[in-house]
Amino acid sequence: MTSKFKDPKRRVVVTGLGVVSSLGIGVDDFWKNLIAGKSGISEIESFDTSAYPVHKGGEVKNFKPEQFIDRRKIKSLGRASQMAIAAAKLAIQDAKLKHSDVTKGGVILGTTMGEAQILELLDKIWVEKGQNELTYGLISAYLSNNLSLNVGIELWTSNFNAVMPTACSSSNYAIGYGFDLISFGSAEVMFCGGSDAFSKVAFTGFNRLLAMAPEKCQPFDKNRKGMMLGEGAGILVLESLEHAEKRGAKIYAEILGYGLSCDAHHMTQPSENGIAKCIEKAIRESGISKDDIDYISAHGTGTPQNDKAECAAFKKVFEERAKNIPISSIKSALGHTMGAASAIEAITCSKVIVESVLPPTINFETKDEECDIDCVPNEARKKMVKMVLNNSCAFGGNDACVVLNFFPNRNA
Repeated sequence: MTSKFKDPKRRVVVTGLGVVSSLGIGVDDFWKNLIAGKSGISEIESFDTSAYPVHKGGEVKNFKPEQFIDRRKIKSLGRASQMAIAAAKLAIQDAKLKHSDVTKGGVILGTTMGEAQILELLDKIWVEKGQNELTYGLISAYLSNNLSLNVGIELWTSNFNAVMPTACSSSNYAIGYGFDLISFGSAEVMFCGGSDAFSKVAFTGFNRLLAMAPEKCQPFDKNRKGMMLGEGAGILVLESLEHAEKRGAKIYAEILGYGLSCDAHHMTQPSENGIAKCIEKAIRESGISKDDIDYISAHGTGTPQNDKAECAAFKKVFEERAKNIPISSIKSALGHTMGAASAIEAITCSKVIVESVLPPTINFETKDEECDIDCVPNEARKKMVKMVLNNSCAFGGNDACVVLNFFPNRNA
């Protein structure tokens, strides 16, 4: 959707942040641990990994769904939905939204695996007991639209409801869609983000792709060995500026625009040209110059090919300046949270703008000439930034970038 069709008066701002992650539940704990350079990677406990070469991941250990959801409903919800509901309620609490504001909102969520744990249970019952033992309730709980549907039902939202299944860039797609709905006047409030839970399906898939690091994720490091799988949920409250100011909301940042592209190159290998095209679109749609970008939240998975292609794309777009823009990857601390990744990274970008602190890329040891960027190695850095780029890539070449900007009249 091109910006010339947007009403310039319909500006879109971020007013609430909700996170469920291996670094913390709630934006305050998450941010505190992220900036401290802590790691959310630990031994996996939710299933037996003895048959796998990798035994660690970004598993959320202290999540208690009953703190957010009526106990009678929990059994009918998959873990991804549970975490999404929790993140949404945390975001609403952070935004101080009234119930009447919530119910007129909409929900757009991204995911890679959906409710994969329910699929595993269905397979187990089928193999052990036969297909006649598969219940309607269990089958319906697996449907791909359930992620946003369950959040919408829990929040009593009456506007748009959709799932964006574009894998590891899907949360940025969801944010972009929510941005458009508000810009076009179709909504005043949107809950956008993503959620994915740990599953054997995902863990097996990434292991078979030989994309997993055995001990730690080291984005942009010369000796990087791959990604670490993670889980979690991130939700952002998006509002029209008019709606936010009318109710006296605090404003983290303004969303200026986004870009989408498809590499049309390879199912799993990224293309620097596709990534660069996406970044250029985001900058153009936001009506800014590439020189305006102060910080980039990289996709930064820690796999040899992704980091190489992403850095090449940064150099293609920003040229010599690419070496001077701080570019960090929080996947070094969280692991790759799949469909939740770019939402949690967008939340990070919002906090970067407000707090004037850049999160580090931890586990960095050895410089790589092909990734000669300023990755904010190992320690957080104080720096005032105004405009940030949240970059995300996914299998199939689905790339999505969102531009967020400092909002000068932010309420305390």
